[in-house]
Amino acid sequence: MTKRHITYVACATALLGALVGSAPASAAHQVHVVTPGESIQKAVNAAQPGDTVLVMPGVYHESITVRTPGLTLRGLRHHGDDTVIQPVQKKKVAPRATKATPNCLDSGNGICVIGEKNKALQDVTIADLKVTDFSKNGLFALGTDRLTVRRVTADDNGQWGIAQEHSTRGVFRDNIARGNGDAGLFLANNVKAEVGATDTKGTVIERNHLEDNRIGITVRRLRNLAVTANHLTGNCTGLFVVGDENKPRAGALTVSDNRVENNNKYCAKTARLPFLQGSGIVLTGAENTLVARNVVTGHSGKSPLSGGIVLFKSMVGVTSERNRITDNRLENNSPADLVNQEATKSANAFDANTCGASKPAGLC
Repeated sequence: MTKRHITYVACATALLGALVGSAPASAAHQVHVVTPGESIQKAVNAAQPGDTVLVMPGVYHESITVRTPGLTLRGLRHHGDDTVIQPVQKKKVAPRATKATPNCLDSGNGICVIGEKNKALQDVTIADLKVTDFSKNGLFALGTDRLTVRRVTADDNGQWGIAQEHSTRGVFRDNIARGNGDAGLFLANNVKAEVGATDTKGTVIERNHLEDNRIGITVRRLRNLAVTANHLTGNCTGLFVVGDENKPRAGALTVSDNRVENNNKYCAKTARLPFLQGSGIVLTGAENTLVARNVVTGHSGKSPLSGGIVLFKSMVGVTSERNRITDNRLENNSPADLVNQEATKSANAFDANTCGASKPAGLC
């Protein structure tokens, strides 16, 4: 190891301890420092469970796959916009993987955190990095348990900024996702199979900033999670809670204390959704969801889903039932602050909301 690398390791280890409030790494839990021009993936491959891969400021042209439990992959500084991961430059593209061994790069993703088919990958942390300009997803996780994603910036990726599928007990906190082709933050059970909603066992989506995406946050076919204190602005739709005819139904979750404003961007229709514009919080095909203490303002559009807080049948006609919309502050949303397109028998409850107009009348 060169003198320069010894210095980097010593400084980075001390800084890491200060940043996370822990003692410097021991021999059992090592810090692997990556500097510009070096491979992040090589350091990840060398790491053992419990190790940290600390990426120094710079631009790194690669995709990274994490399969080691307990690994921390992070930049040096909080909200690491100066530690940037971008797609591989054309002259450095690796040989195409076979179908049996797909990799993160060939899938168009920046960072992939992947568990085994029947064994969740546990306790991985991704923090203080920026992932940008990937053709598919900035950060994609599959088959994880207790994944933590914090202070990650995911900008201008083709599909999702940060996404998780088939996982439990995740924590998504203090992230930024802007200008992504679909959702800034996307959580789902399984996007390739028609199955019932799964229990996330308490996943937390908290204090994230979602701006200029198609949808700020999408929660699809999931149960038992909290979407709290996020800021959603400038998207076509702020927040979607999505269910369908599969059982168990999506729902049994909480959407609270979020600031949802001016999500008036226009997005064309898709195979499953009409065009989107001017939607704050939308529940479609969901049940037993609490929507409370949110501030929802400044939405306007002529989409069937436009409005402040909207309850809407799913695209296969499944109703939203037994949801409670309470103690929210809504203003300047059109065609109305509260929109309930469900039948009365669906027994959704609207109470203690501060708002000016509703469809049908009488919900405010």
